[in-house]
Amino acid sequence: MEKVLIKQKKSFTYGFKRRLASSRFLIMMIIPAVIFYAVFNYIPMYGILIAFTEYSPTQGIIGSISNRWIGWENFDFIFKYPNFWPAFKNTIIIGSVKIVISFVSAVLVALLINELRMRFFKKFVQITVTFPHFLSWVVVASLFLMMFGQTSGISKLIEQATGQGLRFYGNGKWFLSLIFSADVWKEAGWSSIIYIATMAGISTDLYEAANIDGATRLQKIWHVTLPGIKATAVLLLIMSVGGVLSAGFEQIYNMTSRFNNFLVVDSVEIIDTLIYQGTLGQFDGLSKGESAAIGLFKSLIGFALVIVTDRIAKLCGERGII
Repeated sequence: MEKVLIKQKKSFTYGFKRRLASSRFLIMMIIPAVIFYAVFNYIPMYGILIAFTEYSPTQGIIGSISNRWIGWENFDFIFKYPNFWPAFKNTIIIGSVKIVISFVSAVLVALLINELRMRFFKKFVQITVTFPHFLSWVVVASLFLMMFGQTSGISKLIEQATGQGLRFYGNGKWFLSLIFSADVWKEAGWSSIIYIATMAGISTDLYEAANIDGATRLQKIWHVTLPGIKATAVLLLIMSVGGVLSAGFEQIYNMTSRFNNFLVVDSVEIIDTLIYQGTLGQFDGLSKGESAAIGLFKSLIGFALVIVTDRIAKLCGERGII
């Protein structure tokens, strides 16, 4: 029996070394990615301990853990903090609407580009709709202020046509429409790339069969293209749900605080801007430990949403990610 076990162990070791040798180039390619995520994502995770301390920059994380450990007091404070729950509500609304709008707009852009038959024009359109992704939110916020600000040409045209001005930057509901529009304009083209690549992999035999059956373009989209990208769409949707509590700090900060536009704060104040303003910005009220507690709370909610969404996808017959 012992000889059999030794023989099996040697066989397993030899097989493992052989597979390792045959995959050495793939392993070398993935090592930089592993190092990157280890250094920038996993090692810094010990910083979440700040959420359980009365953090002092002079003592550092280790010193604060040793001398200023306070347990759950930071979490108790943030849940009683008067600005937290309104910001949490705004974050859920803005994040959820962004996910839905971004998902639908990316699929629509991919479908429209996929239906173009002129190759040159197709590439031109794809480059055009993808380009805004490479603009920073500083530039995009400035462009939207120029187009929709109180003294902009669009506002003056609306005032001349209706007899009254429309303050996009002074009304919460109208400002939210700008937030969603800017996000779609900037990211829809970039998000559509994955769907376009997936559509390129759909077998042409399916389209030929649909042509033989006399299917129209819309019918081919509904019965061939959309089912072909469904698995990819579900995967991306599950991954995006995890970031629902992010809601776009760069965008909202640059379109509000950067221009001192505090008229719409009640409608667009999200958790990330609350942390920034309360810790580093103009409104004092949050310590480093309390800000870390809010960040940890966000991460736990996002993780739970991914697990739940993945489970729902599997119950619906999809593969999911876990």
